[in-house]
Amino acid sequence: MINPSGSFSFDLVIFGATGDLSLRKLLPALYLRDADGQLNDDARIFAVARSEHGDDEFRAVATKALQQHLPASEISAERMQRFTRRIRYITVDVEDPAGYARLNAALDGDCDRVLVFYLAMAPRFFGDVCRNLAKAGLNRPAARVVLEKPIGHDLASAQAINQAVGAVFSEDQIFRIDHYLGKETVQNLMALRFANALFEPIWHRGVIDHVQVTVAEKIGVEGRAGYYDHAGALRDMVQNHLLQLLCLVAMEPPNAFNADAVRDEKLKVLQALCPITDRAVTERTVRGQYTAGAVDGVAVPGYATEVGDPSTMTETFVVVKADVQTWRWAGVPFYLRTGKRLPQRRSEIVVQFRPVPHLIFPGATRDVVPNRLVIRVQPDEGISLHMMTKVPGPGGMRLRQAPLNLSFAETFQGRQPDAYERLLMDVVRGNPMLFMRGDEVETAWRWIEPILAGWNMQGDAPKTYTAGSWGPSAAIGLIERDGRTWHEDMR
Repeated sequence: MINPSGSFSFDLVIFGATGDLSLRKLLPALYLRDADGQLNDDARIFAVARSEHGDDEFRAVATKALQQHLPASEISAERMQRFTRRIRYITVDVEDPAGYARLNAALDGDCDRVLVFYLAMAPRFFGDVCRNLAKAGLNRPAARVVLEKPIGHDLASAQAINQAVGAVFSEDQIFRIDHYLGKETVQNLMALRFANALFEPIWHRGVIDHVQVTVAEKIGVEGRAGYYDHAGALRDMVQNHLLQLLCLVAMEPPNAFNADAVRDEKLKVLQALCPITDRAVTERTVRGQYTAGAVDGVAVPGYATEVGDPSTMTETFVVVKADVQTWRWAGVPFYLRTGKRLPQRRSEIVVQFRPVPHLIFPGATRDVVPNRLVIRVQPDEGISLHMMTKVPGPGGMRLRQAPLNLSFAETFQGRQPDAYERLLMDVVRGNPMLFMRGDEVETAWRWIEPILAGWNMQGDAPKTYTAGSWGPSAAIGLIERDGRTWHEDMR
């Protein structure tokens, strides 16, 4: 229920409430929404996990997490007390139906109240949790379920999850979350394309040479070794985050700004991806694994040492050269790159335009470089257009590239909401625009699986790269064979 003031009444149940995602992202996001007045007085949060806690004990855990993960300027005793009063803790073993009866009793049985189940846990539990919710009568018409990525580890497991959850909840009740889609810059990509007459007429193969999508991390596995060593960078990042960014760049204009229209166009992009199979896997992909090195001057161990397995074949770095087989994008490669223990934390989309067709400045041949649009997702969110300009002063026509820079922090003063703040409120509103539909997830896996199969068939170990570098030399070789280079300049 939305009040005229714009605040919301709802019950949010977090399964896996004692886990890292809940304590580091979900509870801080809810606290900030509460501080901004978006939660009604009767909005409630139910923390669910199998460990034994009382309400006050878990509230102390939540308080400590909020103090650790939020800026001190956002914390006040009054706000903290108001927020933690909303929290109740319920012990539930997700595979034991008895715990769901206790949860049902705590929820008071109001069938008209918005009820959100956030499954912040391993995807192997999604089906069991939803079946037990149905047995307890909790799959109400006003209920919604949020599934954290990854949705499975391959196509078959993704289909099994979609079928199990879909047997309990309708598609419009299922919210498959990819937090990248909640980032301000990612949404601004749609505004850039479809709210400005400047870019859409040149958004095609005749003007754009190629597109780069980079998601770089400085961190290693950070306590996620158990999950990551069975997933790797292709499953963990490319199948969801990078492909979603590619879709937003490559999609056709939807006929309306609504969830199904936008997701229909994203699905068409995924369906148009040229399959990478057999020999093409070697030619169009690179996988790497970091060895010991230094990041920001601090020595770090290699991946194999971190996970305690010297023979591990898990990739921590991936480059994929993707092609979208449509009239708009034919012949325009999309270079997808992601990795851990890289020199910078950086997520960006680079749209590289073609050179000018005829250069009239003969003395500036080496100086003139093609225009480049850089969409910075994180950090320092913003958009910059790199273009040629005359260097001021006498002495002839001296040219230099300079950026037109839009910094969100400078242009829009104040705190920029975190992606989870926006996405959680969209679930409460029932707006699925920024969430993945089941057919999107399955189509993405259909494209990813042949790459995994090709790697397994080759049996080659990932190429090594030193922690703190930009990945294995083969990643540079892949793009330079095409006469192109990676964009490494933050601005």
